[in-house]
Amino acid sequence: MAKQFAIVTGASSGIGLSLAKELASRGYDLAICSSGERLAGASEELRPYGVQVTGIQADLATQDGVTQFWDEVQSLGRSIDVACLNAGVGVGGLFAETDLAAELNMVYLNCAGTVQLAKYVVQHMLSRNEGRILFTASIAGEMVAPREAVYAATKAFGLSFAHSLRYELRDTGISVTALQPGPTNTDFFHRAGMDNTKVGSEGKNESQPDDVARQGIEALLAGEDHVYAASTKTKMEGVLANLTPGSVKGAMHEKMAKPKAS
Repeated sequence: MAKQFAIVTGASSGIGLSLAKELASRGYDLAICSSGERLAGASEELRPYGVQVTGIQADLATQDGVTQFWDEVQSLGRSIDVACLNAGVGVGGLFAETDLAAELNMVYLNCAGTVQLAKYVVQHMLSRNEGRILFTASIAGEMVAPREAVYAATKAFGLSFAHSLRYELRDTGISVTALQPGPTNTDFFHRAGMDNTKVGSEGKNESQPDDVARQGIEALLAGEDHVYAASTKTKMEGVLANLTPGSVKGAMHEKMAKPKAS
């Protein structure tokens, strides 16, 4: 009997690599994607699980890159059982001062590229009326997020998209789950230029990527609509997100995201 097959984007490190490891530990063959040089190392980390791993280097922040990734996945001739749409980046800082090109790249990767790939995945899964899709959103998608204004907006987009798509597919054999991590111990904050912030130096230690991934995959396979992961603090913040006034959420987030005094 053929093994099940999963695709994971943004899988060279952090939560994406942990998602791939979690699926590999459950016997899924994998196609993983990243635009960086760490892809080969990630593929090697996954091979001891005894599954087939195909690494595809593609820039999912471009329309051509998404098409390239999808064409290479299709060339494998496998039916996709699980799709983890995880690729994403952040940009930290005051909106008036941040780099516009970096933010537009983030909007394309986190939003437009996700929509493009989701289109291909959903149509593929509908052809056999079966499959599970995990979108990596963020608890930030429900927050007022000064100093991460555009990032949080992209995650709000992804969260709304996941919930709406889940409803559209409710009478099919396809389920959609939103994974909403809080601060997690990855290099996300370093890449976002937020090392010198409370969240980038201390807050990220609240959750470990393996724990986030395990909870995400468990929620996915259980058919849940979303999961806050992984710390107790993140879960509580998620529960209270819609009950807390925006001014309070904004003040809390700014305290964590502003640079420390030198």
